[in-house]
Amino acid sequence: MHFLRVGEPGAERPVVVDDAEVTYDLSTLTRDIDGTFLAGDGIAATRRALADGALEAIDVSGLRLGAPVARPHAVWCIGMNYAAHAAESGAQPPTVPVLFFKTPNTVVGPNDEVLIPRGSAKTDWEVELAVVIGRRTRYLDSPADAAQHIAGYTISNDVSERAFQLEQSGGQWSKGKCSETFNPLGPVLVPADELSSGHLRLRSWVNGEPRQDSTTADLIFSVDYLVWHLSQVAVLEPGDVINTGTPQGVALSGRFPYLQAGDVIEMNIEGIGTQRQTVRQA
Repeated sequence: MHFLRVGEPGAERPVVVDDAEVTYDLSTLTRDIDGTFLAGDGIAATRRALADGALEAIDVSGLRLGAPVARPHAVWCIGMNYAAHAAESGAQPPTVPVLFFKTPNTVVGPNDEVLIPRGSAKTDWEVELAVVIGRRTRYLDSPADAAQHIAGYTISNDVSERAFQLEQSGGQWSKGKCSETFNPLGPVLVPADELSSGHLRLRSWVNGEPRQDSTTADLIFSVDYLVWHLSQVAVLEPGDVINTGTPQGVALSGRFPYLQAGDVIEMNIEGIGTQRQTVRQA
């Protein structure tokens, strides 16, 4: 079962795809796939509605895909969470999670355009497993408590402008992370109980050429640890997104050119799907 939002920006409608690959309208069950839906046991309610035959099948072919979760309250981002990526960035692997933020308005659909900011020469790609929070989360006792607070998983492209991030930052990374379109999300939200986050292959390509290829088994801090850790310093709200970090193979490494107008980025995580963006100048 996969959750999607389809339609033009600001007018997306919620749908669900069942195990037989049939798409159903969720509008009779919820206004949107958002924090209210997730916190209200919307995933379980959807399963019951599918089992009861209470949803209408619809054709969504040709429709734009929106981000699978409506605008989140917060986008929490973890830096250097793969040792090889830390090394290519010229840093030692962290001993505690490195946290920065992206503004919620960076989130766009999985196949929407990525815009290179004015004055940018170092716009970069980053494939990441994204965690979507399903329940208000504060002061968890241990990482073992995290699973019941996770609604599901999707793919995030943590687009970054490296000069803004590192050379002009003043010491905090978010300046290079918050330009418009800098967080394509999707294509689908997979419920957490249908996908194990422990050993997922994640890959990226630019213009069809391989860039990143790793698995979440190489995460320094696991998904459950991250949710627990963040709950000690902040309150996570339903619908919040956590970008869990990117593996090696980005332009910052010096092995590949930075993005230019006309480039095509593709990202895939097994069990979730593929997103694809064309790059253009803002």
